[in-house]
Amino acid sequence: MSTRGAPPKPATRTKSDDETLIADNRKAHFDYHVLETFEAGVQLLGTEVKGIREGKASLRDAYARIDKGEVWLFNVHINPYSHRGYVDHDPKRKRKLLLHAQEIRKLIGKTTERGLTLVPLRMYFKRGRVKVAVALVKGKQAHDKRETLRKREVDRETRAAVKERARA
Repeated sequence: MSTRGAPPKPATRTKSDDETLIADNRKAHFDYHVLETFEAGVQLLGTEVKGIREGKASLRDAYARIDKGEVWLFNVHINPYSHRGYVDHDPKRKRKLLLHAQEIRKLIGKTTERGLTLVPLRMYFKRGRVKVAVALVKGKQAHDKRETLRKREVDRETRAAVKERARA
């Protein structure tokens, strides 16, 4: 049989092929216990998207807050697009997060009732759209942070010992 007339196989997309990381908030995992994550779209201007495509975004010290039934993202720094004309935007302006109403109601309940916080963990492109992974978090105490550092050190020593053993 000839495969000449057969239709091509459809391309399968994997999660790693589908998402391109823009910015990561690594400090959030150190400062907070992550309880639950949500994927949200972000309402952006055109120059902001182009600035993000240039790789000029930062989630350092960023947080989210619920105001009048809407979720807003604060302190996300997006540098202006380098080839912009007269159009410009404020690099740290507040940006609206796009979530389903059911998810917003859930977040409102958990942040007011249990005193949890919303923190963006990472910003990425998904099928050409900018998405933000927002986490419902609880702050860590100082002893929890020390425990995290201790675990990290033990893991590093274990990896080094295994690597040394493999060489011998």
